[in-house]
Amino acid sequence: MQRPLLADVATFLRFYSRLPIGDGVHAPLDLTRMAPALPIAGAMIGATGAVALLVARICHLPSLVCALLAVAALVLATGALHEDGLADVADGFGGGATRESKLAIMRDSRIGTYGVLALCISVLLRVAALASILERSVTLAALALIFAGALSRVAGLAPMLWLPPARVDGLGATVAAPPRGAWSRACMIAAAISLAPWLAGAGAGQTALAIIAAFAMAALAVKLAKKQIGGYTGDVLGAAQQLAEIAILTALSAV
Repeated sequence: MQRPLLADVATFLRFYSRLPIGDGVHAPLDLTRMAPALPIAGAMIGATGAVALLVARICHLPSLVCALLAVAALVLATGALHEDGLADVADGFGGGATRESKLAIMRDSRIGTYGVLALCISVLLRVAALASILERSVTLAALALIFAGALSRVAGLAPMLWLPPARVDGLGATVAAPPRGAWSRACMIAAAISLAPWLAGAGAGQTALAIIAAFAMAALAVKLAKKQIGGYTGDVLGAAQQLAEIAILTALSAV
């Protein structure tokens, strides 16, 4: 990769993960220029789960345990960044009566019943789907995590393209949405990474279904956010990523 692309990948890794990348300085995100580097960074984050999965399998652990350790590795690698967004969105959308109360709940660091249930369902679905894929092929399961890491983060930006920021401060006010062209290039790179699970045994139709399902769930996040708070926040982006990742793994687990 060219040096500017490597630098952009490193910037995304510092933003989206807690991996020890470079000097740890968080450069500002310029999605107009940097968007194509996002799926590469996402694939590298997904690779942390893939490594954990392979190590667990080498130790002859059961598929369910391997899958749980892989998901745990992803959570540790990202510092539960996206899970936190999913929980906040579930609490805010589920517990708030007005737009203002929903936004206030989403900003509250405490977690409620809706958030706990959302996290439980998210982890259970990802672990169950990954364990099912692992039963078919270790290689396919590892590559599925890499592919899901890439595509889900690109799909997770969808709310930025279709909605205005819901707050005057926060992520929406500091990071401009990527132009459609830059986002489309990121989508194409993520789609190219889908060749990996396809070559590892996932059918062409199944791989296409995973891509469609990812963007369908991102579209659902857009629709819900528009109805509930009239825009997007960083939490909405995290929730969209989680929904897309669940959709990808679930689609790839289908027999």
